[in-house]
Amino acid sequence: MMVFQALKKYAVFSGRAPRSEYWLFVLLSIVVTNVGNLINPSLGVIIIFGLLIPAIAVAVRRLHDIGKSGWSYLLIFIPIVGIIIILVWFCKRGTEGDNDYGTDPLSEESNTNSEIDQSSND
Repeated sequence: MMVFQALKKYAVFSGRAPRSEYWLFVLLSIVVTNVGNLINPSLGVIIIFGLLIPAIAVAVRRLHDIGKSGWSYLLIFIPIVGIIIILVWFCKRGTEGDNDYGTDPLSEESNTNSEIDQSSND
């Protein structure tokens, strides 16, 4: 399931992550953190720290998907402007086909799904 893909790759900083993987991880993080805060604010803080490494990893892989270096994520430390740039990049469609950081994750998914469909037709 795509929602848990970022958690399966907990500290994997190589490769590429499509928009759906990144934004589903963000949604999952927000929901889980808010539920943790409702139960106990200390639990919410623990969850935030527990999700910090996979959040950075999926962000770096997302930047790789658009052909940017993971070091570009450091732009987030520039007030307002850096955050806007990163947000625009995260919303941008990934490069089609292979790039310097790996194969297109969307083409891999379509190839996997077509192989499954072909094997079920046999």
